Amino acid sequence: MPDIHIHREHHLGFAKARKVAFSWAEQAEEKFDMECTYEEGDTQDTLYFSRAGVKGTLLVDAHQFEMNAQLGFLFGAFKDRIESEIGEQLDALLSAPQPVARKAAAKDTQEPAKAAKAAPAKAAPKTRKA
Repeated sequence: MPDIHIHREHHLGFAKARKVAFSWAEQAEEKFDMECTYEEGDTQDTLYFSRAGVKGTLLVDAHQFEMNAQLGFLFGAFKDRIESEIGEQLDALLSAPQPVARKAAAKDTQEPAKAAKAAPAKAAPKTRKA
């Protein structure tokens, strides 16, 4: 079975790297009809992905992405193209500008409706389907 191994170093930190990995999972589900499951850990997350003829993992931590995938017989013929496209997708996500946090106005000057909009999103569950 042909294997794909992709390694990318980054300087995003763990929280931003987690967002990049989750974005990749969403793209993989939409573009390649992958089944993705994301497990959050304290120092490393694991994204499991699969579909007929492909299965693998993407390990994410504060400094790197490590992807390992196994291709079935039919996909094996396209290994180089698949590896190249996945690498390009990761590179594009890693080089995409990260959103900058806006400074919150003082509480006493915010209207209640505006304060509700500025509230941070809830934390994600430890295991979730991408």
